[in-house]
Amino acid sequence: FLLCFLFSLWHICLMLLFQIFHPHVRLMDGGSRCAGRVEIFQKNSWGTMCDQGWDLNDAHVVCRQMGCGVALDAMGYAQFGEGSGPIWLEELKCTGEEDQVWKCPTGRQHYCLHVRDAGVICSGFVRLDGGGGPCSGRVEVNSGGGWTPVPYRNFTLLTAQVICAELGCGKATSFLLDLPLKEASEQVWAEEFQCKGWEPELWFCPRVPCPAGSCQHRGAVQVVCSEYTEVRLMKNGSSQCEGQVEMKTSGGWRTLCASHWNMANANVVCRQLGCGVAISTPKGEYFVEGGDEIWRDRFHCSGSESFLWNCPVTALGVPACAHGNTVSVVCSGNQTQLLPQCNDSWSDPAGSTASEGNTANCSDSRQLRLVDGGSHCAGRVEILQQGSWGSICDDSWDLSDAHVVCRQLGCGVALEATVSAHFGEGSGPIWLDELNCTGEEAHVWQCPSQGWGQHNCRHKEDAGVICSEFLALRLVSKDQECAGWLEVFYNNTWGSVCHSPMEALTLSVICRQLGCGDSGILNSSVPLREGSRPRWVDGIQCRKMDTSLWQCPSDPWEQRSCSAKEEAYIICSGNRPKSCPSTVPCIDKEKLLLRGGDSECSGRVEVWHEGAWGTVCDDSWSLAEAEVVCQQLGCGSALEAPGEAAFGPGNGSIWLDEVQCRGREPSLWACAAAPWGQSDCKHEEDAGVRCSAPVPGIFSLPGILCMILGALLFLVLIILGTQLLSWRAQHQGTMSDSSATELPYYPGDSEENGDTESAPEPAGQHADATSNSYDDVEELPVSEIPSSSGMKEKNFFPEEGGGARCSQTGMWIAISPVVLHYCHGKDGFGHDSLTVSGTSPQSLREADNSNTEETASSLVLGQDDPGYDDVEPNTT
Repeated sequence: FLLCFLFSLWHICLMLLFQIFHPHVRLMDGGSRCAGRVEIFQKNSWGTMCDQGWDLNDAHVVCRQMGCGVALDAMGYAQFGEGSGPIWLEELKCTGEEDQVWKCPTGRQHYCLHVRDAGVICSGFVRLDGGGGPCSGRVEVNSGGGWTPVPYRNFTLLTAQVICAELGCGKATSFLLDLPLKEASEQVWAEEFQCKGWEPELWFCPRVPCPAGSCQHRGAVQVVCSEYTEVRLMKNGSSQCEGQVEMKTSGGWRTLCASHWNMANANVVCRQLGCGVAISTPKGEYFVEGGDEIWRDRFHCSGSESFLWNCPVTALGVPACAHGNTVSVVCSGNQTQLLPQCNDSWSDPAGSTASEGNTANCSDSRQLRLVDGGSHCAGRVEILQQGSWGSICDDSWDLSDAHVVCRQLGCGVALEATVSAHFGEGSGPIWLDELNCTGEEAHVWQCPSQGWGQHNCRHKEDAGVICSEFLALRLVSKDQECAGWLEVFYNNTWGSVCHSPMEALTLSVICRQLGCGDSGILNSSVPLREGSRPRWVDGIQCRKMDTSLWQCPSDPWEQRSCSAKEEAYIICSGNRPKSCPSTVPCIDKEKLLLRGGDSECSGRVEVWHEGAWGTVCDDSWSLAEAEVVCQQLGCGSALEAPGEAAFGPGNGSIWLDEVQCRGREPSLWACAAAPWGQSDCKHEEDAGVRCSAPVPGIFSLPGILCMILGALLFLVLIILGTQLLSWRAQHQGTMSDSSATELPYYPGDSEENGDTESAPEPAGQHADATSNSYDDVEELPVSEIPSSSGMKEKNFFPEEGGGARCSQTGMWIAISPVVLHYCHGKDGFGHDSLTVSGTSPQSLREADNSNTEETASSLVLGQDDPGYDDVEPNTT
């Protein structure tokens, strides 16, 4: 015994020495272990850190060292209050990979005051992910290296309770084990948590390593927390099976308001407490003066829920409860007691209104609900009868029938009685047909009808209803998907929402509900909207466990809850340009786009499905699939089909996997593929394409066709011109032989006359090509050159080397940028010959300047364009 005592004392001394000489870190005054002012224990004293150079890399090290995940914010200027004692560190230069903050390099020391104390907000060690809010979802932990699911092995309710308490989410109401992992390669946390229930956080719970790696690649666990943690019926100060309904929340025990309370809710309470079934709901009968404010949340149970907090809840727009109007329930008190069996007649005894406090009757064993309408106050009408949910036929279905349904469900009055399976076809029995309600009945099955199960209908005739308490939510913008004016549909009218106070938590709930990311901001700089509309609600203050706006408390509904300048314009983190209008069906081209490329015809392939953009996995991705994408987008042919996120990884869902096209399908959806949303891929495997894209401008297909047709037309004109000139040359040659006409000449052109520049220009010797487009072809006739007495007849172009001799019938044709000369004469053998030669005006001008002394005769080609002034062809 003495030996054990000495050993324990020695161990305690070692621990104290370790505490004294080894530094420690903590976060103070932040409201939790993972947020606050950074303090370090060193040299037997707690001190702070200066925010000089303080950034997220430094804060990441602190969070990891604390086992608090990753840093969300690195804060300065004593945001969590000023500390005391020494200021141990400043000018930190962490890379973010260090395991202890004092191992980070530091800069030069400055004089720093506690007004510059550094702080941090960490993500925390545990979170609930994917449950629509921070208070439900898959349990994941983070020690600084990313979020990892917790194994379901040996997971208990006590561990779930510690998690919910740590997250400020009340108590655990349920948890599910052995959930499938998101990806086949995903691994779970390598330790089991064995909480006792009293630990303040999961971090402090005992842990044991999974034996022999038994946790890896196994299922995960999901936890649902609730602010509502207990329910009881209080009578004469004690909990019994009858009395005033009270619920325990984080704020203590609260009574419930009787407004909108019905027998379905009462049955859930009785069953939850093990008190049988509900017999009546006498309003305020057990009310006791004093206590907290009456809880306004409205529960909308179908009657089949296990716990009252599993029922849909609304608090938005609910007014304060009248004094004394509290809920009371009388249960049968015997869990095995059953209500009297109901006969199958079309009606129940008149006046059986259990919600008004009467005793139970046949109506109470049935349940009513609205399905597939997006709300408990809109949808297909279904009745639970004889253990089966069934629908109502729309024969004779009208607003009077629908009014009864809406009132029975506590959903106000009917706005619309829908027919022809407006909310989709149901299944199971069709319980009622040819209803003929007056609108005053307490239950829809009290209305006259053909009787239970008597009908001549099919489910395509299922009846539905939209009640006045039906709520819908949207963001209104011309060109944005997740930004715009916030509007709610209430009382059959869309109206705006007021932005006061609308804090970050409320904005997060709204954006999550709309599928637009996890956070949002208010934009107060947008101009006021035109037009008039209701401004339905103000003072919205969502709570941490609220998963929809309808659960958030607010001021009551009003037509004018605020001024026009107070209407809320929200920008959610998932904001993106509108790609597919919700008002019209998308065409195939609008459901497909390329992102991250260097042009509109290259990038990561993304497809629109179920209201969101997602990517395509590169499994089986080839040029055949890329060809279909390029053709669908009007981007020509596929040049490349890169995979492995060549254009960067996407986000959101991976909608398609194992796509297999032949290359000729009209759209990507026509190709074989795995079911939508089912893949074993990560975004590092996102598929992309690079298309040829039609070249704009003259090299497009129409431009190329025009060039080809123009060239053919040009050739045809040349051929026709050649034929015409050949015919004229032959005709004029024949006339020349029959009547030898001497060519007139310039006096200065004679070889005996050396003055070549003194000859006057004869009239008619210019051919004007005035069109700058050079499309016109003009024939320039060669004038007869007068000859002096005694001169022999001379050819227009002198004979050289026995070549063809050009007669006086030669002519010029100007076709830009070439000047063609057509000449008819005799070849060396005396045969008729047609000579075609061409040169540019520049060549003509150069030849003329260099050979004017040898020119036998001249032709002047005139043109308005200054670049072609006085072109005189050389005859040599």
